This record gives sequence, structure tokens and C-alpha cells, in this order.
Amino acid sequence: MGGELTYRGLEPADVPAVLELLTASLAGGPTGRRSAGFFDWKHRENPFGSSPGLVAVAADGRVVGVRLFLRWQWRDGTGRTVRAVRPVDTATHPDFRGRGIFRRLTTDLLEQVSGEAELVFNTPNGNSLPGYLRMGWRELGRVPVALRVARPVSFARGARAALARRPGPSGPPRCELPSAAEWLAAPDAGRAARLAELRAERERADAADPRLHTVRTAAYLAWRYGAAPGLDYRVVTVERGGELVGLAFGRPRRRGPLAEFTLAELIVRPGDRAAAGQLLRLAAASGCDHAATHLAPGTEAAAAGLRAGCVRAPRTGMVLAARTPAGPLPAGRTLADWRFSLGDLEVF
Repeated sequence: MGGELTYRGLEPADVPAVLELLTASLAGGPTGRRSAGFFDWKHRENPFGSSPGLVAVAADGRVVGVRLFLRWQWRDGTGRTVRAVRPVDTATHPDFRGRGIFRRLTTDLLEQVSGEAELVFNTPNGNSLPGYLRMGWRELGRVPVALRVARPVSFARGARAALARRPGPSGPPRCELPSAAEWLAAPDAGRAARLAELRAERERADAADPRLHTVRTAAYLAWRYGAAPGLDYRVVTVERGGELVGLAFGRPRRRGPLAEFTLAELIVRPGDRAAAGQLLRLAAASGCDHAATHLAPGTEAAAAGLRAGCVRAPRTGMVLAARTPAGPLPAGRTLADWRFSLGDLEVF
């Protein structure tokens, strides 16, 4: 289909058309439905800032391409904030594919953020990775996922069904853990103080780690796990002697025939492997077939993982790719420079 295309910034009035385009290209996303409320939560209420976005508009006024960068912030071992963006939510109308819309939107948006971000990162799948590599991204490696099987018979049955490509049940899996939204939204004074103390202890310990990491501020936790529409995050806690010594967030989800508890975030007092192990076991016992998480090297969770029954899952994980807005990533930057939680990289 011919006609000139106009490239411009994403405007609030474009959101309905953008949601329709994303749905047609990428289906319903992690919640099964692309709503304006989810879009606003993700791109407008993010404590790191609103997402910059561009659209391609056809001569008849239709939005036929869209590209957004989700803002993020890492902290390094010196306490410096590293501002970053993550390419997300990109789509091109089928009638306009092959006209360079994806590349144009991406390069224009990189230029737009070049003065305010120093890092661009994402986790492309096997289909999209070659295109990113051609545009200057560098593949840094695979971030592995560990599994803790809770119901061996059900897990084995589901794994066989998955290999046979048999569909799983509809609807979310059962989960016995309390809602993260309710836990975060209405804490009593004592709980709020215990949470603040745990976060402060964790932040002091993390400051000595030279790897890039996300600072788990109260605002970040409330946005990421308490306010996410339709993602149904749950909370796991460990208390000892009246103190909060461990906290985790995750969500039940379908992985084909399997019921998985995706453990996105785990926070424990420095050195408390026992609390980390207890959180891993409680997450696995949530009512799902298994729990899945990333055990970052050198963390309490990694040290406790084997004893808690976690094993690295073969052929799983996410490929991390990155660049700077202006060009290639410095040669010295490697996957070992990050300390991830699954919540940092989970597609949402």
C-alpha cells in the first residue's frame, strides 16, 4: 500500500489506535487484554518517568506503526544512577510492513533519548534478535531461570503435554498466597516500619556491590507489584522475632499445560540465606506446579537455591542485548556487570 508516512511523537489521543494495533500484532499481552489502564500504568505512572514513544501515521490518518521505550534506572557500586530505556510495545500494521517503519521509529527514538539515557537494553526473542544486532545492539548472554518443582506428578504430566503441544486449561491457576496489591496498599504502621527497615538494610548492603541493580524503593515496589492492573502479583513474607526478614513478589501464570509461580523479586536481610531458602520454598508451595526465578550469582537466593530444591532449567531464560543510544555498547560491558531479579527483565 502506497502513500507518504508521517513520523511524530505519540499523543494521548493515539492510545486507542495504538492499543488496537498492538493487539492485532502481539495479541493481548501478559494480561490477555490491552487496556488503557494497563498502558497508563506501564507508560505514564512508572516512577522512572513516562515512556517516550513515536508513531507512524498513514496519509489517511491511521496509526500504522508504534514504538515505545520504557524508562528504567540502574544503580552502580559507586551509588551513581544509570538512566536507561527498554524498547517495548512495537508494532507495524501488516499492510505497511517492509517499508522500514520499525527501523525508522527505533533510530528516531534512540536519537530522541540520547541526551537523557546512557543505556538501552532489552530481551529480544529469537525472531527479533537478528534485527536488533543489525541496528547496533550487542548480545551479552542468556539470563538463566531456575525451577523449583512443587508437585512432581502434575509437573511431569504438564511437561509431557507441553512437549506434545497439547493446550492447557483456561483461566489463571489457583494460588494460595495473599495479594501484593492489598499488602502494599494498606500496611499498618508496624508493617510499614518493618518493610522500611528491611529495604534500608538491603540497600546498604547492595551499595557495596559493583554490579548494576535496581533500587527497590517503596515507590518502585508499589508501582511494579502493587499497582499492575491484571497481573495478580502475590506476596510472600518471612518474619523472625517480630521482624520482617524476607519478602518476595511473584505471580501465578499459565505456561501451557503447567501452572507456574513466577517469582519476580526476593528481598532478604544481608547474609540471611535461611530466609531466602524459606521464601523459595513458600513460593513453590503456592499451589502451582512449580516456581520459576532467576538466582543472581553471589546473592543469598543463589546460595540457598540448591538446598531449597532449585535447579537450572535447560533451554530457558532470556537473552540480554544492549547498546547505548549513540552507538555500540563499550567492549568492557558484560552480562556479569548486572545483578538481576526476574522482575527487572520480565516482559510486562
